[in-house]
Amino acid sequence: MRNFPFTTRLMRETSGVALIEFALSLPVILSMGLGGLELANYAIATERVSQIAMTAADNAARVRSSIDELDVNEVMAGAKFVGSKINFAQNGRIILSSLEENAGKTGQWIRWQRCAGAKSATSSFGVQDAGKNDSSLPGMGPTGKKLAAVSGTAVMFVEVFYDYQPIVPIPSLGYGTKTMNFTAAFNVRERTDQTLKNAKNLTGANISSCSLYSA
Repeated sequence: MRNFPFTTRLMRETSGVALIEFALSLPVILSMGLGGLELANYAIATERVSQIAMTAADNAARVRSSIDELDVNEVMAGAKFVGSKINFAQNGRIILSSLEENAGKTGQWIRWQRCAGAKSATSSFGVQDAGKNDSSLPGMGPTGKKLAAVSGTAVMFVEVFYDYQPIVPIPSLGYGTKTMNFTAAFNVRERTDQTLKNAKNLTGANISSCSLYSA
């Protein structure tokens, strides 16, 4: 092949090497950066949802003497505030159950159950009045780790469901919309009357009913 001046200059030209290298490495750098950002966001959301479950159960258990619908509403409001940074109220669900020994002492009983959050979800372990008159409810929780209340007291059992909202959906890296689920439970403190009262006669949307789905 004849040695043309243009060919010689082209073979010696290196001014575009950096640009080509950058173009080739950009997808890798971008994937690593976005993947790290998404991983951090997922870790924060996981911690927040776990805190929501713990906060709701703990605060409900701290209500002394007796508990009212207003107390439950405050518990739910506080839990949703913890999750405000991740839009929990719009994408999550809190289910608060009062677990007690039933009157016949044959098993556990969900005396009352209240919910908050716009996500449609039901308890994985039982609904209100489950186990009231029989031994069908040994407790609440996963198999082998069920919690049960002792006679004369109650356990505030909380289930939390949340549809995680990714910053950058990257299905190939495992980051995408998925439902988180956490549970938490605390024994009540100094409360002997476990009946859920309604001193203000609240009705409709003013009660944290499990039949309502609202943020």
